[in-house]
Amino acid sequence: MSIVSEKWREGEFSLDEQLRFEAISPDAEEYPQMIDLRLRILRHPLGLGFTPEDLAAEREDFHIVGYLGRRLVACLLLCPQSGERLKMRQVAVEEDLQGRGMGSAMVIFSEAFAIEKGFSEMVLNARELVVPFYERLGYEVMSERFIEVTIPHFTMQKRLS
Repeated sequence: MSIVSEKWREGEFSLDEQLRFEAISPDAEEYPQMIDLRLRILRHPLGLGFTPEDLAAEREDFHIVGYLGRRLVACLLLCPQSGERLKMRQVAVEEDLQGRGMGSAMVIFSEAFAIEKGFSEMVLNARELVVPFYERLGYEVMSERFIEVTIPHFTMQKRLS
């Protein structure tokens, strides 16, 4: 499945029209690029990496990637929870593209993907600094502040329609 979100086509964002999103398999040739992006943007700044066990635990998740032209520039994971609930995690966008609408477009794509797969609720643990980003996309804070991977987070959720 490869689509560009409706909001992207409507011109809501500022990047060129070569932006596209798709779900890939952990066996896809692009998967190592996705791991590299997550390491550089999310893990290494915290002094963390991935173990083979970490990556093996993600094999059943949905792996969403965003391309600008042929360059893989964004990614996230969708992890089935129970029933109709998915957990969004490991959201990463290349540093030179942050703040330009790509993250929003990817989340919107992921929500449409989730609905297509029969899910009706998205949850996530947001780093404290990005809570306003998710609130603008309709997510609500559902927990007190807590520490995860050494930094403050909040659990957030959204009903999908």
